[in-house]
Amino acid sequence: MQLATAYAASKLNVAKPSSGGGGDGSESCLLAINDHLANRSFIVGYQPSQADTTVYREVSGNTLPSEFLHLMRWYRHISSYGNDIDKFPGPKQTMAELGFHGATDQSVSCNGQDEDEDFELFGSDEEESAAAERLKEERIRMYEEKKKKKEAVTAKSNIILDVKPWDDETSMADMEQAVRSITTDGLLWGASKLVPLAYGIHKLQISCVVEDDKVGVDFLEEEITKYEDLVQSVDIAAFNKI
Repeated sequence: MQLATAYAASKLNVAKPSSGGGGDGSESCLLAINDHLANRSFIVGYQPSQADTTVYREVSGNTLPSEFLHLMRWYRHISSYGNDIDKFPGPKQTMAELGFHGATDQSVSCNGQDEDEDFELFGSDEEESAAAERLKEERIRMYEEKKKKKEAVTAKSNIILDVKPWDDETSMADMEQAVRSITTDGLLWGASKLVPLAYGIHKLQISCVVEDDKVGVDFLEEEITKYEDLVQSVDIAAFNKI
């Protein structure tokens, strides 16, 4: 156990267990954080947030007594994120906003100054609830932005058309050339082949990919049947969303 404590002290900038007697203001502050983390994984909520970033930066400037096991566990966990701690979600908050009284810019409430005996590390339940609410709103905002980006994806369909000629004397090459000459934004012609019907007559089976909000089946049928000297009819052989 002593070896484990010594190892932890060397890795986490912690002090050996105190031998008794009251600590200074800094140690009482760290003790309060340790007690707060006794049944919590993070300062606020159930995932790392800017609240953890704020407290981590303040605690980093202090020597951590090794008997503060909960604080050491939390500190080790947050340290594993490295520079990513600045990317934690949630609004940035000062120590004072988190409920630290008498906050300053230097190791705020953990700077070794004497504290009042009734010092509250995280303030009232209302303050903690407000911080959790802000974090929740930030998550909702991020989710809505992600949802909008997903909805922005263009909907497309793959369509296979059967284009039938009048008789076996119709030039299928001319028919295919006429069909492929139809161009518009959101239309891309694909592979084609001739499929036997009867009595030496073939139909042209041709595929295309269309953007749903720009090109419809009605448009394709109208444009193809304009070549009335070549085309008798147009049927939809297959229609699949991509």
